[in-house]
Amino acid sequence: MIREWMSIVNHQEIASQTYLLELQGEISSLVKRPGQFVHIQVSSQYFLRRPVSIADVSPVKGTITLLYKVMGDGTEALTNKRIGDKLDIVGPGGNGFPVEQKEGEEALLIGGGIGIPPLYYLAKQLTARGVKVNSVLGYRSKADLFYVEEFKALGSVQLTTNDGSAGKQGFVTDALPSLANIDQYYTCGPSIMLKNVKKKLDGLPGYISIEERMGCGIGACFACVLETTESCGKGYVRVCSDGPVFRPEEVVLS
Repeated sequence: MIREWMSIVNHQEIASQTYLLELQGEISSLVKRPGQFVHIQVSSQYFLRRPVSIADVSPVKGTITLLYKVMGDGTEALTNKRIGDKLDIVGPGGNGFPVEQKEGEEALLIGGGIGIPPLYYLAKQLTARGVKVNSVLGYRSKADLFYVEEFKALGSVQLTTNDGSAGKQGFVTDALPSLANIDQYYTCGPSIMLKNVKKKLDGLPGYISIEERMGCGIGACFACVLETTESCGKGYVRVCSDGPVFRPEEVVLS
């Protein structure tokens, strides 16, 4: 993990209050796994950095792609940054998704809202290994859709929206495909979604990536502590440094 002033080479709104931010710099060469994140210092006005998952990496261009949603004053201020500006970035942080499935196996990717971005880089890594990828993506409404075509280019896609304006009305757990041929699942999204996915897919091997507010982003401040299960035996883990990716049986989801 390093601190670097990365250059903005692309920045645009791609859905309702959802932005694509492409940054160029050395950090792009340090990303080891999908599911890692960077910590952004928006400006000196905002003391805490904003953690944002890495959605894609381009070794050729030396860039990382971030997809973020405006959630407050800090991310609102981030939308004002322009191509050519530089951002104070720390990263890549966290332990991401293991990419160990074998050629010919099948994977199920389940993402909700801003939990969808890290699954895109994961889908690319899995398909490169010859793994068949099936994705279930949940959004609030049609206006919030992003990266649907990009996921479709990598495998089958099922869409859900809360209001039914696109895909199936309901939640991601309402649109899961047949699990007969699925060897492993991967999911990222709000805690309540992860809890329901974990329950629905109990017994199927998988990984969950947890969205959590962070302070330092390196495991020193204990702001993102999560309780573990008795079988894990650790008592607690830090989402920023031990995660954000865990086995579902390791952590207690509130």
